[in-house]
Amino acid sequence: MANRFLQSLIFVALSLYSLSFASATSDEPFIVAHKKATLKRLKSGVERVIVSIDIYNQGSSTAYDVSLNDESWPQEAFSVVSGNTSTSWERLDAGSILSHSFELEAKVKGLFHGAPALITFRIPTKAAPLEAYSSPIFPLDILAEKTPEKKFDLVEVISKVWITSVCHYHHGSVYLSGRKSVQV
Repeated sequence: MANRFLQSLIFVALSLYSLSFASATSDEPFIVAHKKATLKRLKSGVERVIVSIDIYNQGSSTAYDVSLNDESWPQEAFSVVSGNTSTSWERLDAGSILSHSFELEAKVKGLFHGAPALITFRIPTKAAPLEAYSSPIFPLDILAEKTPEKKFDLVEVISKVWITSVCHYHHGSVYLSGRKSVQV
């Protein structure tokens, strides 16, 4: 999970860095969008997908009539629990960010590959709306059998800290309260 987050973060950072050079020469909005989805298991057989999409304007001017449409969630596989898969805003100023999220409940088990979300926007110098796409999401293993995560037992952690503080290391051996106990 942390690996996916790190990969997403690196993707967004590199995208924003490299695309900022392209947008520096134009006097238009430059839209970069990052979509991510996380799974939340409520109980056995019930799993939710929390989707969030961040839209950045890396350009030098305002984007108007910004709309987001994420229709990559088939109704036979997902139902909307909260929020909407589409929304709109009046404007997105240069250097600003818009965020949107919604929650779905999975109806079927299996691997799901989501498509990028579509962002449309308008600029005053062009009559037709422009389009941009978000990053795709990593594949989701919906309702997969998961091995239980090992949680730290507070008593176990405290006892290890205490033993570590009582023990000391001397020439390849660990001494506990003055007696040699373990050869290292």
